[in-house]
Amino acid sequence: MSRKIIGLGGALSDSSTSLWALEIAMASAYDAGAEIEVFDLARLDLPMLDLRVKEVPDSVKQLCAAVAECDGMIWSSPLYHGTISGAFKNALDWLQELSTDDRPYLTDRAIGLICTAGGVQGLQAINTMEFVVRALRGFAVPMVVPVSNTWQAFDAEGNLTDSKCKEQLEQLGREVHRVSGALATLA
Repeated sequence: MSRKIIGLGGALSDSSTSLWALEIAMASAYDAGAEIEVFDLARLDLPMLDLRVKEVPDSVKQLCAAVAECDGMIWSSPLYHGTISGAFKNALDWLQELSTDDRPYLTDRAIGLICTAGGVQGLQAINTMEFVVRALRGFAVPMVVPVSNTWQAFDAEGNLTDSKCKEQLEQLGREVHRVSGALATLA
């Protein structure tokens, strides 16, 4: 049976290495048999979460509807000052809209984690993402992919030049598809 995997990531920039990495993992999930949908934070254009505002924006409704129907997700954030980007955290904060669903938040969903970094500290953002996955009742797959030194790993057109890293991203896509299927049998 086909599983639906949602990709969430990118950066508010014209050339996002975190989006490029996410697209590789998502293509692998697709090749493994998943139905996929990618949410690029730059195109999604989410407003900042403001709990005083009662009207939920259409972009938030679109994201939350897709997440509510998915079996798993792959998250990809750039590393900014030792953690995930503000735009990525804001997107995760909007998942509060799923709190009253039959399957609240990310319950019984497999989540794969990617971080792209200019240096080698990508695991710092991945650790942050793991905390959020647990808080939202999801399951982070054990394999994570921190992409280090992205200025060397990708060329100007977004092609990944590091074959080992590409293999890891592809494996992550397959793993999220596999684990999301296993979790669905338990629900």
